[in-house]
Amino acid sequence: MLVVLFILISLSVFGLAFRKLGFPAEYSVYFLFLSLLCSYVNIPVKKVTPRVPVISGRNIDVHWFNYTASLPDVKQSTIIAINLGGAVIPVVMSLFLSTMVSLVDVLIGILVITIIIHRIARPVRGSGIAIHVLLPPFLAAAMALIISPQDAPMIAYISGTVGCLIGVDILNLKKIPDLGVPVVSIGGAGTFDAIFLTGIISVLLA
Repeated sequence: MLVVLFILISLSVFGLAFRKLGFPAEYSVYFLFLSLLCSYVNIPVKKVTPRVPVISGRNIDVHWFNYTASLPDVKQSTIIAINLGGAVIPVVMSLFLSTMVSLVDVLIGILVITIIIHRIARPVRGSGIAIHVLLPPFLAAAMALIISPQDAPMIAYISGTVGCLIGVDILNLKKIPDLGVPVVSIGGAGTFDAIFLTGIISVLLA
């Protein structure tokens, strides 16, 4: 992802795209790297008691990607956290972009993407809620082009980001005690990858 990111930046693709989105060109670099760096920051919000033993020390293959199960938690509790780079920053960006497009188009995009993503995502013991990282960005891009081609970049970003957070993480909160993991991060791990790629794809649509 970083290699592709640096290539695109060197070609000034992001600068041009962000100008079309109403931002100074340099904001593209700041925003993408800020999201990437802040993906390591998780803000704990709640602790729940798992209904199954915490799984550790084994690899899990999901959607062609390999994950290493988290280390066990001594207190046998699961912490629900919010990822700064994968949830907070993208949501703030989405709120800002939503002021530039039709609210009806935005709501339709979010609703459709949320429903589709939620049906595709599935819980994986010892890992979390899994979904292929390429599905949300391309689904959001296709939906945005259908809803409003002229505003496709912004609608794709908003619907892909918010739809992914709701469909993958928020609507599956009730399944967390059955996952057997010490930490579940809203907007983290695979969800962050999908949201980060959604940002790249939506920018390229511009």
